[in-house]
Parts: sequence; C-alpha cells; structure tokens
Amino acid sequence: MEAFQNFFNPTFQNFNLETLLHNSYYMLQTVGIMDVVDILIVAYIIYRLMKLLKDTSAARLAKGVIWLLLIFLVASVAGLTTISFILQTSLGIGVTAAIVIFQPELRRLLEQLGKGNLSGLLTSANDPDAAEAAIDATVKACADMSRTKTGVLIVFERKERLGEIIATGTMVDAEPSAELLKNIFFKNSPLHDGALIMRDGRICAAGCVLPLSGNQNLSRDLGTRHRAAVGMSESSDSVLVVVSEETGAISVAIGGMLKRHLSPEILRKVLESELIADDKPDKKGISALRNIWKGGAGK
Repeated sequence: MEAFQNFFNPTFQNFNLETLLHNSYYMLQTVGIMDVVDILIVAYIIYRLMKLLKDTSAARLAKGVIWLLLIFLVASVAGLTTISFILQTSLGIGVTAAIVIFQPELRRLLEQLGKGNLSGLLTSANDPDAAEAAIDATVKACADMSRTKTGVLIVFERKERLGEIIATGTMVDAEPSAELLKNIFFKNSPLHDGALIMRDGRICAAGCVLPLSGNQNLSRDLGTRHRAAVGMSESSDSVLVVVSEETGAISVAIGGMLKRHLSPEILRKVLESELIADDKPDKKGISALRNIWKGGAGK
C-alpha cells in the first residue's frame, strides 16, 4: 500500500524540479534535425493509424485494451498480486487476440502493402470522384429498377469497415455502373437476394447477409430487405439504399432511421450529403437529415 501512496503522492522523494528542467534543456540542445524528422514521421504514422481505426469496432476494442493496461499498471504499483497475475496472464495472449480483433484492419494494411500502394496508408482513401460515380450509377439503376419493381439492397460503407459482412457474400471488386447493378439485382441472378457492398466508390461484394433490426416500432408492412437495411444502419455508420420488390418504392436507411418513397432526385441529394459532404469541415452528418426525415423510421 505504501508503494501505491508514493505513486500518487505529488512530493516524491527523488523528484527535483530544477534537475528535471536542467536535464530537459540539455536534451533539447542535443536534438538534431534528423531527430526532429524521425519524431515527426513516427507521429504522423501513429496519427494515420489512429485515423484508420477511428469510428470502427476495432477502435472501441482498442480502448478496452488500453483500459486493461491501465488497470494492470495501477494493480502492479498498488501491489495487488492476484489482479496483476490474472491480467499478466491474459495479456500474454494479447498478440493472438489482436490479430483476431483487428483482422479487417490488418488485412487492409497488408493489401495496400501487397499492391505497393504505400501512399494509401498515409492518405485518405475517400475519393470524391469515385463516390460521385457510384452515386450516379446507383441513382440511375434504382430509378429503372423502381419502375420494374426489382428488389435492391445497397450498402455504402463509410468509416466503419464491414469485413465480417463482406465475408458472407461473393467478392466482386468492380467499378459501379447502372447496367452492372441491374444485372446483379436481376430476379434470376444468384446474387439478387443479398446485399451489395460499396467500398471507396467500388462494388466490393454482392449477395451479403445483413443483420435484421429488432426495432418493434417499424411498420409491419416492411419486409426482410427493409428490416435488414435498418438493422445494418443501427449497427454501423453505413448508408443503405432499398428498392421494394412489392411497390418499387425507394428508401434510405441511416442511423437506424428509414425514409421511404424517395424520388431519384431526393435519393441523389441524400447520398451526396452523406457520402461526399461527409469529409468536409462543415459536415452536418445524420442530424442534417432529421429535419427532412421527421416522423422516424417506417413513415
């Protein structure tokens, strides 16, 4: 207990402010240009990695790991032997756990390295031109499939990666076009029943399985496709576009909210607001749509 008190005691026996300032000044004098460059490069790499993990499930898990490390540090200083032993044993398998937890992010990192695209690790992957092309293809395809009452379920991935969802479908990796989208969702196509995932302005996968929403307030006339769209929007920051197979109505699900009976023009505005303006400094996010979407899900 004495060690714990000393750890939080502001007047350490060996603490000397004058010595600390003197040593810090001496260290600053010995810092060279290459040391500064080295520190800046490492700091930027850490910043990019933190931004890569931001708003993902891996980021939330990383916070939990950090809390465990802090608890382990405090337990060690306080002399809590049992807790320290349990945490130390658990952290022993931390490397294996990290590989499993951060599998989507590590896979993306290795894919970039394999392609020789190192700049992709240090710059944002979002391309406004690619997003605009994907939106244009989606709006045109949905307008045509709305008239023919062809069922559609498209997921636009944003910051939170959907590696687990993509793994349930078939990899496509193609540039989006209205014709390709209509072929995928054609009633006799083997992939028409699942969801299509858009990643970074490209068709990533099709025929994917989405989680259903457990929201009891959704309209009872909504089918599985709409409930899957709402469920996916509840568990991620994705934007989902749905075309009803029964009525041909176009809907969009964001943040657990579903707005139905959208015209192609309104669909374009919503997608541009969420997928292109999302990276601008004056972004408004989901809250900007709530003024348009009054009434909540299912209306």
